[in-house]
Amino acid sequence: MSKQKELSFEDAMEKLEEVVEKLEQGDVPLEKAISMFQEGMSLSKLCHDKLKNVEKSMDQILKEDGQVEIITFQEE
Repeated sequence: MSKQKELSFEDAMEKLEEVVEKLEQGDVPLEKAISMFQEGMSLSKLCHDKLKNVEKSMDQILKEDGQVEIITFQEE
């Protein structure tokens, strides 16, 4: 898990896409599929957490005059 926390968002997404692609092929043994599913869920959570952190950072945007304007983005 700590190894995954060091991944960038892009690297985590790439790994997640690889896991999904392998699982979609359907020729993975059950035990391996379960392990890959768990890895995928962990990567998905990592990506979600990184997006949430970016969203929080985006809550503050500099206005043209250099003042910070607090903008809150709403979830859909």
